[in-house]
Amino acid sequence: MSQHSPQPAADSSDAGRGTRPEVVRKRTVFAWSLWDWGSASFNAVVTTFVFTVYLTSGSFGEEAEVSVKLGTTLAIAGVAIALLAPVLGRLTDATGRRKQWLGINTAIVVACTALLVLVAPEEQYLILGLVLLAVGNVAFEFASVSYNSMLTQLATPATMGRVSGVGWGMGYLGGIVLLTILLVGFIFPDPGWFGVTSEGAWNIRIAMVLSAAWFAVFALPVFFAIPEVPADTASPVHGLFSGYRELFRSLRGLWRESKQTLFFLLASAVFRDGLAGVFTFAGVIAARSFGFDATTVIIFAIAANVISGVATILGGMFEDRFSAKGVMAASLVAMVIGLILVFVLAPLGPWVFWTFGLMSAVFVGPVQSASRSYLAKLIPPGREGEIFGLYATTGRAVSFLAPAAFTAAVALGGSSLFGILGIALVLLIGMVLLLMVRDTPATRVAV
Repeated sequence: MSQHSPQPAADSSDAGRGTRPEVVRKRTVFAWSLWDWGSASFNAVVTTFVFTVYLTSGSFGEEAEVSVKLGTTLAIAGVAIALLAPVLGRLTDATGRRKQWLGINTAIVVACTALLVLVAPEEQYLILGLVLLAVGNVAFEFASVSYNSMLTQLATPATMGRVSGVGWGMGYLGGIVLLTILLVGFIFPDPGWFGVTSEGAWNIRIAMVLSAAWFAVFALPVFFAIPEVPADTASPVHGLFSGYRELFRSLRGLWRESKQTLFFLLASAVFRDGLAGVFTFAGVIAARSFGFDATTVIIFAIAANVISGVATILGGMFEDRFSAKGVMAASLVAMVIGLILVFVLAPLGPWVFWTFGLMSAVFVGPVQSASRSYLAKLIPPGREGEIFGLYATTGRAVSFLAPAAFTAAVALGGSSLFGILGIALVLLIGMVLLLMVRDTPATRVAV
């Protein structure tokens, strides 16, 4: 990341409320991105590829029943996030405790991940596993609000895209590096490293401890590199009740003075849910429609994440040169085309999924990163936590879209392959909504 001004770096007050930094410091950005690198252990290992798969493996009860309990638990966690994220983000803005709450929530995620070692493969431990997973999810989303808010402390408007891209790309790559280590060292071999075996699911449980340590170690640099934002002494927000009062006032203000920001929050919520659907259902489609076995699915997942991680870093550079909205729109179009090609050419064999599935994966990260930086450019200093909290809330509010579209398409078409069309439809709707957002000065959030 190159510096774009010969002027001296902003001091801690410049990096906080009131001004943007004058230069981009590579070391600071790297320290910030390491949190993303470490936090991916929770996304990749705990919630996606390892622990949730273990929890629904049959050791904890009938698979369908456990899956329902898992879905219900995560839904409750999602409601808590949707209700609390924006107001807690506003509180961190007002009290000048952004870094403090990032640390608290990161510690909760690390603790929940480490405690998963206690979840032995017996039905009596199911509730413990579900509770730890739910609490970890809530804390992770709250931490992400504070973390995303720091983007404006690091980047100038001209470098917002590449800084966001580095962070998001590091997240993809860090999760895959850890997942590869765990798969090679503990999950696939029996016994694995240090004599750890699958008896009592110790290979999975030890992986949880290592994931917690991974996150804890790589999260540390951000707390030394990024200064705390100063408190807003003029803010009327002093607790939850005043926070909700100010939140509703802000929403009314957005509706009156910056409707385009609300429209973008809606559009991004839709296409982000479509992106989540791509990774959520890719394994199902690969296994049921293209005959991938479990090992091949994991190899595909690793390849897709590596490709998306590298593409995200590169996409940030294109974003700063052109526009975040252009990157999002072009990427969504490319993904829809890739998914349709997978559907149409499916009879030709597994190479279709490898080719066009990976082509679609290239664009997932760039869309996510550009969405974050686009929103960051709209937010005036001092309201980052609040608006990124709304970003999390709107995402949770429509999180049913991709699963519903996938399920409906499968029901109508009679096979999981048709689910591709459901996901493509959600992405297409999100893209259309994005194109309706006008890039005007009025788009910026009103103070």
